[in-house]
Amino acid sequence: MFIVHIADITMFYAPASGGVRTYLDAKHRRLGNKPGIRHSLLIPGAHLSEQDGIYTVPAPALPFGKGYRFPLRLAPWRNVLQDLQPDLIEVGDPYLTAWAALDAKRQLDVPVIGFYHSDLPLLVSNRMGNWVTPNVEAYVSKLYGNFDRVLAPSQIMADKLIGLGVKNVFVQPLGVDLQTFNPSKRDPGLRAELGIDENTHLLIFAGRGSKEKNLPVLLKCMKRLGRRYHLLLVGSSMPTLVPRNVTVLDEFYPAAQVARLMASADALVHAGDQETFGLVVLEAMASGIPVVAVAAGAFQEIVTDQCGLLCAPNNPAAMANAVRELFSQGSAALGKQARRHVEQHYAWDIVVDSLLGHYHAVLGTQWPLTANG
Repeated sequence: MFIVHIADITMFYAPASGGVRTYLDAKHRRLGNKPGIRHSLLIPGAHLSEQDGIYTVPAPALPFGKGYRFPLRLAPWRNVLQDLQPDLIEVGDPYLTAWAALDAKRQLDVPVIGFYHSDLPLLVSNRMGNWVTPNVEAYVSKLYGNFDRVLAPSQIMADKLIGLGVKNVFVQPLGVDLQTFNPSKRDPGLRAELGIDENTHLLIFAGRGSKEKNLPVLLKCMKRLGRRYHLLLVGSSMPTLVPRNVTVLDEFYPAAQVARLMASADALVHAGDQETFGLVVLEAMASGIPVVAVAAGAFQEIVTDQCGLLCAPNNPAAMANAVRELFSQGSAALGKQARRHVEQHYAWDIVVDSLLGHYHAVLGTQWPLTANG
C-alpha cells in the first residue's frame, strides 16, 4: 500500500512543554492509527535516537530551560530529514529547525508547511523592547514566505501574518483531549484539601506564571471578590505573595493531575491578553467548567457566550464583575454547554482530519486514496 510520510520538526518540545508538544503528541497518536500514513517527529535530545517514530536530534540544553534544548547546528536536523525522505514536512518553530526543513525541501523536492504557533515579534518585544520589532517582523515575513502553506491557530494570528505580507495563510485551530479533560474527573474532596467550604466558589488558573499571563490582575480580582471565592493557581513560576483566598501549587503538573483539579473547580479565570490560542481554555471547557477571560487575543474566537464571559483586559474590577455575573447566570449549566461546544468543534480527531485536508492540498496527486480512511 502506498504510504504518505509526514515529518514534524520542532525545538518546542520538552518534559514541561505547553501547547506545541500537546498538539504534536495528539497528532502523532492519531496519525499512527490512520491507514496509508506514516508520521515521524523530530525533536531535540541529548543524542541521536528513535522510538516509535519519534527521533531525537542532538542539541545542547538551555541552562535555565526546564528541559528545553536549543539547536545550534543545522546539519544534524537536515541529515535526519534526508535519511527519512518524507513526502511533506511541517515546521513547528521559527528557528534553526525551520531552516533545516527548508534545506531538506530543496534537496528532497518536497513541500513544507509552517505552523505559526507563537507571535514572535510580540514575544521578542516583551523581552527586549519595541525597537527590535521591525527586524523581527522582517525575519518572520522572510521565513514564512518560503513555506508552501502557513497554518495559524487563530484568526488574529493569521491576520498578523497576512499583514506582514505572508501568503497562503490558513486558520487551523488546535484541539483538546476529551478523555483526559472530562467532567468525570471531578473530585469532591478537593475543597477539603484546600480547606474551603462547600459554598465557596472555586476558580482555577493553570499554566506558566510568565509575565504575559497577567497574574497580578487575577490576584487583584481575588481581593475584590473576597472570601466567598477561592482561586487555585497551578503551574511553574507562580507568585508567592498572594491574597488569603488564593492557593498556589507552584510546580509543573502532568495533564492527568491538571484534569482532576480543573474538573473539580467551578470556573477557569484567565487574564492573559496576548494568547495566540489558549489551550488551557479548551481544557477547562472540556472539563465541564465555564471560562472568564479577557476580550483580547484568540479568546474572542474561542469563548462564546454559551461557554463563559469576556471582560475588559487589565481591569481587575471588570474581571471581578464578570466572575460574579457568571455565577449569577449559573456556572454549572454554562459548563455543560462548554463541554458540548468543544466536543463539536475541538476534538483532536476533528483537528487531525482538518490537518489532513491541508496536507492533501499541498501534496496534490501524491496523496493516497486511503489516507482519510
